[in-house]
Amino acid sequence: MNIAFGYLASIPHGLPTFITFKKFHLIHHLNQGYQNIDTDLPTAMEGRFFTTKLSKFLFLFFQPFFYSFRPMILYPGDLSLLEGAQYVFQFFFDFMVIKYWGAKALIYLILGLLLGSGLHPLASHFIAEHYIWTDKKDKKGNPIETYSYYGPLNYLTFFVGYHNEHHDFPQIPGSRLHNLHKIAPEYYEEVRANAHKSWVACLYRFIMDPTITPFKRVVRVIEEKKVDEKNGR
Repeated sequence: MNIAFGYLASIPHGLPTFITFKKFHLIHHLNQGYQNIDTDLPTAMEGRFFTTKLSKFLFLFFQPFFYSFRPMILYPGDLSLLEGAQYVFQFFFDFMVIKYWGAKALIYLILGLLLGSGLHPLASHFIAEHYIWTDKKDKKGNPIETYSYYGPLNYLTFFVGYHNEHHDFPQIPGSRLHNLHKIAPEYYEEVRANAHKSWVACLYRFIMDPTITPFKRVVRVIEEKKVDEKNGR
């Protein structure tokens, strides 16, 4: 049922995004910060190139493309059966859109994905979640690598701002993460103290603050770590 609903929910993207994102997002959860494994971690090329205000603006605007093509660079390989099925499902829908409403309608959907997942207040959680914000530290003075946001935009995003809670219990639906926070507040006192007050402010600061670049992440380097793409280990 989750897979069927995922196929349907991602139809308006115009591109087959659901299964591929799910696969690599699981790898991110199990290997957070590991260089050349965690596909949420920007590559060395991104870190070196996107350092100026203009280039970081472009980095945010084209963020969906980096999320799409980065896994292909790190993990080139064959499509899984579920991915292939989604390609067929999505392209059939796209064909029907073009047939009955024209190519402009499909372009509208794809541009909506680009704009809604790039330089957009509701997409700023991609920046807010794991970049190191130097004014926020834990009780021991160490940098924090995962941040939450408890503001009103959560009501528009199925509570995706509860990101520490999501990493603690990834099987809990986003729409119920606020309930987790309510029943176990003592475990999230430090998280709440360092939570972002504004996603929009994160976008602005990422662009304007010269100390924050795609390199501003906690990175773990190991000599060899093999990843089974089937189970994310």
